[in-house]
Amino acid sequence: MQTVNDQKKTVRRDASKLADFIMFTQRSFLLNLSKELNRGNVSFAQFFLLGYLANEDYLTMTDISKKMGHSTAAATGLVDRLEKLGYVQRLHASDDRRKVMVQITRKGIDLVERMREDIVANLVEVMDSLDDEEQGALLETYGKISKVVQD
Repeated sequence: MQTVNDQKKTVRRDASKLADFIMFTQRSFLLNLSKELNRGNVSFAQFFLLGYLANEDYLTMTDISKKMGHSTAAATGLVDRLEKLGYVQRLHASDDRRKVMVQITRKGIDLVERMREDIVANLVEVMDSLDDEEQGALLETYGKISKVVQD
């Protein structure tokens, strides 16, 4: 029977293996994503912001800075670049013209959808290498991890 200390060591060793897996798998996916982003002149941070905006009617600059973990000034820089590229537009609230709302444009939505499709294609390739039981276990495990990470 393992002692508590041995169990902690085992969990740490397994977590280290998972960390390597995540780093190398993420690298592979990000390299493919990077090629596409370079075509659109968009950085990862800008793409992640577009991803947030694609799921909202709009975000305020304060919302953006919180979601991105940036200062408001840095968030403004991200939005400026995306606006120049035609991926987002700034709007003013009708009740308070000082309140700036950022909204994704059709061009931005198209970019996010195209990038998402690349990710889906990569995942299809991975899922095809697994049998039905492994696919189910992967999805169940991912669901549990996702709940923990989002909380």
